[in-house]
Amino acid sequence: MKDAEQNQRKQTRLASYVMIASVLLLMGGSWLGGQLGLPTRFAFLVDFMALAGFAFAMIVLFRVWRARQSDGE
Repeated sequence: MKDAEQNQRKQTRLASYVMIASVLLLMGGSWLGGQLGLPTRFAFLVDFMALAGFAFAMIVLFRVWRARQSDGE
């Protein structure tokens, strides 16, 4: 039981790190693209990379939530 809780905490921490990195990527990429005058397609690329990070984090958090539901917490 202790290992399952520890694994869930690690997964939650991973998801939070990925969300923070996605926000920083989105903000930094948008700022850098504006400063360098990059084409719009690069802005979309940064947006899609950030969306992929958010989707990954949400899937991980959903799996943690389902595991906690089945454990009876």
